[in-house]
Amino acid sequence: MHKSKERRCEDRIVSVSQPHVSPIVRGEAEKSTEFGAKISVSMTADGFACIDRISWNAFNESTDIKSQMERYRNCFGYLPETVLADQLYGIRDNRRFLKELGVRFGGKILGRPPKEIEANQQELKRRKQQYREDSRNRIPIEVKFGQGKNGYRLNSIRARIKKTSEAWINCIFLVMNLIVLLKIRGKSLLFLLFYLLAVMDEEIGDFVYQFFLSICLPGISLGRAL
Repeated sequence: MHKSKERRCEDRIVSVSQPHVSPIVRGEAEKSTEFGAKISVSMTADGFACIDRISWNAFNESTDIKSQMERYRNCFGYLPETVLADQLYGIRDNRRFLKELGVRFGGKILGRPPKEIEANQQELKRRKQQYREDSRNRIPIEVKFGQGKNGYRLNSIRARIKKTSEAWINCIFLVMNLIVLLKIRGKSLLFLLFYLLAVMDEEIGDFVYQFFLSICLPGISLGRAL
């Protein structure tokens, strides 16, 4: 920096114990600069969150939408009907890309809003209602980050090594997805889990099996053939 007479140094080391950590400028009033991993996350309508990218440097997440669409199609076999994302994703290239795929982008229309007249009054009213509905439906992804930070300390990763930190972050989202799966599947998933535990331990197997059967299937008495 002294020789080149610059005030910026790319990939500078700010932590000896964690050389992979770089400062990320946020520009916010309380925290103008943050340190740690930046993640790009997508979430399905059922509430399952998927980490699309983990980076220790700042990046523009709006460029991930093409890879996210491809990953969604490979996973579910079809594309989503609507993409609910931050306005950062609503650039013209992304809107054009989604339009070619037949996917609607849930955000404000670019450009100056049209003047309201009697001919387009109903259409403008419909757009406003659709935008409010899309904004409400996008709340769960923000809640997911809050759940990870407040409930599972996503904002306080204690690991030192880069791979360990990334594994820690992935495990947090894995646990949150398992909780969603538990809410969807309910008692059947618990029954399967404790049935496997019962099979592994022969001494307490019968007791555990009958106990959780009484919880999962109250009023029904069943036996197990070993």
